[in-house]
Amino acid sequence: MNGNNPYAGPPGVTNAGEPAPVDLSPEQERRLRRTVAGIVSRTESYLPDSYAVGSELSVGADGPQATVAVNPPAGHPVSAGFAPDSDELEAGIADADADEVARGLAASAALQVMDAVGDVTPTAK
Repeated sequence: MNGNNPYAGPPGVTNAGEPAPVDLSPEQERRLRRTVAGIVSRTESYLPDSYAVGSELSVGADGPQATVAVNPPAGHPVSAGFAPDSDELEAGIADADADEVARGLAASAALQVMDAVGDVTPTAK
């Protein structure tokens, strides 16, 4: 039964379910924050002012994680999360990838409003 418990194991061996610490250099952290801020501003540029766009950076079990979320004026919020690997932290995330995330979030948020409003005929199948 103890095998299912994240606190199982001899004292001092298991870190009680805590992730291994990930050390980001100050430059890596600045680069990641700049990239996420860029995704937020690109997403905002695709949407009217009534959409709220925000972001969060955290350190998970697999390293740094970033989430960008959009709260549309009607419908459910949408979000996109990513966990860059060490190569992406060194080289930076490509502008094309960041723009793709921003466009996808904006489109998903607009679709949420369309679904919430209803009575919208789709233009394609």
